[in-house]
Amino acid sequence: MTPIRVFLADDQSLVRSGFRMLIEAEDDMEVVGEAADGVMAVQEVLAAQPVDVVLMDVRMPAMDGVEATRRIVASGVPTRVLVLTTFDIDEYVFSALKAGASGFLLKDSRPAELLNAIRTVARGEAIVAPSATKRLLDRVVPTLPTSPDNDRRLDVLTDREREVLVEIANGATNAEIAKKLYMAEGTVKTHIGRLLAKLECRDRVGLVLLAIETGLVRR
Repeated sequence: MTPIRVFLADDQSLVRSGFRMLIEAEDDMEVVGEAADGVMAVQEVLAAQPVDVVLMDVRMPAMDGVEATRRIVASGVPTRVLVLTTFDIDEYVFSALKAGASGFLLKDSRPAELLNAIRTVARGEAIVAPSATKRLLDRVVPTLPTSPDNDRRLDVLTDREREVLVEIANGATNAEIAKKLYMAEGTVKTHIGRLLAKLECRDRVGLVLLAIETGLVRR
């Protein structure tokens, strides 16, 4: 089996060393490069292709993790970005998710959580923990401008798809959505697939952000 190729972007060498030791102790992962700032991260990630997952610090010199994420995603490479922060939910994390990151974790997360997140993101899935989504709504959404009245991006959805999107944006798991909306979990997955296609979102993170931006959910 081809190992998951991981790139480390963090301005603290001790942090990078700790992540490298943790990742390289796993049989299914390998570290393929490191960078101490955002400019170097973009250059090295694009040069080291294929890279499956970048562990991206949000705050770095020269170029922050938000802009570095935006440039990597915009380049069209299949690399996924997992944002790491010591600051919990804030505007930087929200901006990184908008830039195309597939999720975020706190740097003090347990090793098993980090390794599981890397594997999840490498599969093309997103890390949107319900607790993180709730904090995003509570802390960041109230500071955002009101969605314009002419925002029609959700008009393509059926009533049922809109209900599912609301639950996703509020941090519900597929099982919780199925229970609340009285449908099979497989049906929930079908609806999510349709939402991704209709709204042209790459993953669940994109659905959450779109629901927030259009005012479908707001605290």
